[in-house]
Amino acid sequence: KMRQNERNQDNITDRFGAREPKNQGIYLRLLVKLYSFLDKLTNSTFNHAVLKRLLRSRTTRPPLSLSRMIPKMKLPGREGKTAVVVGTITDDVRVQEVPKLKAPGNPRSHTKPYVRSKGRKFEHARGLRASHQYKN
Repeated sequence: KMRQNERNQDNITDRFGAREPKNQGIYLRLLVKLYSFLDKLTNSTFNHAVLKRLLRSRTTRPPLSLSRMIPKMKLPGREGKTAVVVGTITDDVRVQEVPKLKAPGNPRSHTKPYVRSKGRKFEHARGLRASHQYKN
């Protein structure tokens, strides 16, 4: 039988809140399954924190500033590693030099063009064919 996490049994505040994500994305659901399993199996606060952050809505997910991420990635043993953040990485104008960092999944990386109106003469199947005025 799997060992129960003592922290979750004792702390009454952990019994309430989101049980599953609102987002129906398959990769997010797989991550929630994995981290909920790891949270039950181990007594790690890291797995518990990641699970709680994955279950947050997009608006309540806290952003991470670039100026806070750079020193964390400069720690010994982290060169060449990929930073995985549950949330948005925001730009910081106070940073003069940004070192080369790998952070996948930046939002708005597939920007679609501004369309004046909806109709048959305006762009519909964007990025699919050259006949519709826009090819990604």
